[in-house]
Amino acid sequence: MSTILGLGLIIVSIYFLGQNIIFTTQNYYDWGHKISATGSVLSILAGVGSLTFWRQQMGQLGWIFVAIGIVLVFLSGGVILRPMSLWTFFVAMLSFASGYQLLTRGRIRF
Repeated sequence: MSTILGLGLIIVSIYFLGQNIIFTTQNYYDWGHKISATGSVLSILAGVGSLTFWRQQMGQLGWIFVAIGIVLVFLSGGVILRPMSLWTFFVAMLSFASGYQLLTRGRIRF
């Protein structure tokens, strides 16, 4: 029961944060280079895939792929951050922290 509730809380936090983050696939010219948002999406997918399916063999490489993907998202200009109220951010972070603790420990400890 606690894992289902934890997963639900994480999904709620992603929903609250996702309302104010817009990902685009446009190209952005930065320092004379053209960086496509496709590279960032593929890097994040490779990282999440390796962390999900091959954690023992490729765990470190998965985190590197995720970090490269996040950096490329911001360099490509493919992220638009809209203003967010402090209350919404607080609810999202509290929901994420609570959900993660329920998933990993089975109880909430603050």
